[in-house]
Amino acid sequence: MHILFTRPLEDSEDLILKFRNLGHKVSHMPVIQIEKVEHEKVNFLDYKAIIFTSSNALKFLDTDLIDKKIICFCVGSSTEKKARSYGFQSVISAEGNVRALNELILQNFNSSDGKMLYVSGEIVSNDLDKDLISSGYNVKRIINYSSKPNFQLDDTFIEKLRSNMPDIVYVYSQNSALSFLKLISNYKLNDFWMNTNLMCISEKTSTVLNKIKWKKIFIFSPGEEEFLLYKI
Repeated sequence: MHILFTRPLEDSEDLILKFRNLGHKVSHMPVIQIEKVEHEKVNFLDYKAIIFTSSNALKFLDTDLIDKKIICFCVGSSTEKKARSYGFQSVISAEGNVRALNELILQNFNSSDGKMLYVSGEIVSNDLDKDLISSGYNVKRIINYSSKPNFQLDDTFIEKLRSNMPDIVYVYSQNSALSFLKLISNYKLNDFWMNTNLMCISEKTSTVLNKIKWKKIFIFSPGEEEFLLYKI
């Protein structure tokens, strides 16, 4: 099958390699660019646990100032892998979405255990910090990166895409969906997806792309990408 990934390369390279090793043709069309956001100075000693819902949050954080024995909650395996590569020793992964991460925190960290630091991007699909606060937790959120639309693609890539449209496209956020829609409109690709299966991280994400005619639309959680291959 021909599979198209739309996340930045750093977030997609493991899956790209895995799917190619499985014998699939893989294309990469990053629809967003990740940029660092300056944030207030943080005294990490004030916190007993830290939460990451993206590997990008780790990429733009000065982890040298953090005790690597702190309890570290991650949304999925790729973020967990990144956290461990930075030296975090006590990492707990939800292996799924933010809702699963919320439940994992409730099960493994008591509100009386101390303050939690949530490091995230500017745009999030779920207000994890607010959900935890409503459950009695003391959570501070800092934003250390943002995502910007990618407005331009390589013309050679576009021509190759037109001649061999993907069987599957993975879209990982509502913001990515908006950028994807704008890109394919700019390059006049709106009517090329009738035989393509759209894989979206949430219903909010799929709603953005409903105006495009797809073969089928699936909702998935990170970690289920390979499993979805056998559903179409």
